[in-house]
Amino acid sequence: MYKTLQKLRSSMSANIIGAIIMLLVLFGIIVSSLGSTSFTDAFKEEYSTTTYHMADTATTLVNGDHLDAYLAGEEQAEFEQTNTYLRNYCRKMNVSLVYVICVDQSDYGRFVSVFNAVNNAVDNTSYTEWEPGYQRNTTNDEYRRKYKALYEEGSAYEIVFRPNPSDGSNPHITTLVPVKNSLGTVTGILCIQRPMREMEEAKKPYVVTIIIFTFMLIIIIASFAAYFIRVQFVEPVRKVSAEATRFAKENTRGESLSNISKYDELISLARSIDTMESDMVSYIENLTAITAEKERIGAELSFARNVQANSIPHVFPAFPDRSDFDIYAYMRPAKEVGGDFYNFFLIDNDHLAVMIGDVSDKGVPAALFMMVSNIVVSNRTRMGGSPAEILKFANDSICEHNPDNMFVTLWLGILELSTGKMIASNGGHDHAAVYRKDGSFGYVKTKHGIALGVFTESKYTDFEIQLQKGDKLFLYTDGVTDASNTSHEMFGLERLEETLNNYRTAAPHEVLSGVRQTVDAFAAEAPQFDDLTMLCVELK
Repeated sequence: MYKTLQKLRSSMSANIIGAIIMLLVLFGIIVSSLGSTSFTDAFKEEYSTTTYHMADTATTLVNGDHLDAYLAGEEQAEFEQTNTYLRNYCRKMNVSLVYVICVDQSDYGRFVSVFNAVNNAVDNTSYTEWEPGYQRNTTNDEYRRKYKALYEEGSAYEIVFRPNPSDGSNPHITTLVPVKNSLGTVTGILCIQRPMREMEEAKKPYVVTIIIFTFMLIIIIASFAAYFIRVQFVEPVRKVSAEATRFAKENTRGESLSNISKYDELISLARSIDTMESDMVSYIENLTAITAEKERIGAELSFARNVQANSIPHVFPAFPDRSDFDIYAYMRPAKEVGGDFYNFFLIDNDHLAVMIGDVSDKGVPAALFMMVSNIVVSNRTRMGGSPAEILKFANDSICEHNPDNMFVTLWLGILELSTGKMIASNGGHDHAAVYRKDGSFGYVKTKHGIALGVFTESKYTDFEIQLQKGDKLFLYTDGVTDASNTSHEMFGLERLEETLNNYRTAAPHEVLSGVRQTVDAFAAEAPQFDDLTMLCVELK
């Protein structure tokens, strides 16, 4: 049962038909209410008119000149005859009460009974006849106003409706007409109380007819709507839904849906599904090809990264049999491959060459340019000569085969291990930092030459750095100093110097690790946009 209800709740046709039925039921309720109200108003109007005529006719049986005499006990024969007429009239007209009263005109708050005819059988009531001269307070302000209208304002008649009497009596209507004497003066009021049972009994068949008609209308319209909606809407939508479900599972083109309906909206929906299938299949085919190509490129880049990593020293300790110096380097490309590089090697047993470079571009082109630059400089260094001569040779060689006008900044130094004397040359690179034993790190600011690959015949200058045992040389690329945080603030030279001094007594690999961790903490969530490369050598 629960599953059936759940299925009906999720059924489009069931929900639409349910909504139609609810609207029809609401329509039936509104029509019944309006009809009942109109019927009641019309019946009240008819009751008012006919009851008035009954009351007006009854006044012809009463002598308005003798009302006071009747109350005084005079004209008894005429009183009894009139009383008999009114009782008979009450029974023949099927009304509950016919009575005549004289109202105190000072405030209309009291009245005295003259005649009182009762017919309890007509409405199963239990009224008792008032004796002539019976006095009573006026029922409420509504009656006071109506008494005054009859006595003073010349009203032909007044009506009081009691559809839900508070005294326990049945619904009724009371019509009040003036009793006049021969001079036309109002001397009393004749009242007829008529049950409203006839109106209620007549209204029931009307309401039942409306209910039956509405129920039949609901069945007919619901049946037609169910058939029409199923054929014209539900079936086409079901086909579209089934095709969409099939395509989601199979990802293959299906039969065209463009002719499933005659309505433009459903035709547009079906064509959209057809177009979506066609576009998705093409997209999947293209995506498959692109993915395969991307995987191939990714594999090639991974291979290129390995080649690049293996083209520079990457095993540490680099010289485990040497105790007179310690060296460590680190490189982290911003992309799969990068344009930074470092290198170090022993030219002979007493001379150590160290270099660090930064190519102007990123990615694969920079990686290729970096490897070429590294090979040219390294090979030329092994052939001998000062760093300035080596940089000039490398610059001329690069400029000769540089159609894309790329360039590389390069710092090259040759350290004589026995004396600590280093001859170096700078081709547009950042200043090196040197730590003096028992002192602190500071930048060695020297004259720069121009970056390699910019101009042919560029001149480079050698300079000397004297290291003592315990001193350290730190080289880096601008990926360290230009590292930015989420506020676009750069790490800078001052922070680098402060960080280096925090690790000034540490071994070279600890110095680089400390700098890297500090830079990463500074950048936090900001992306790395440049290669990060560092080298540190300590003379022991």
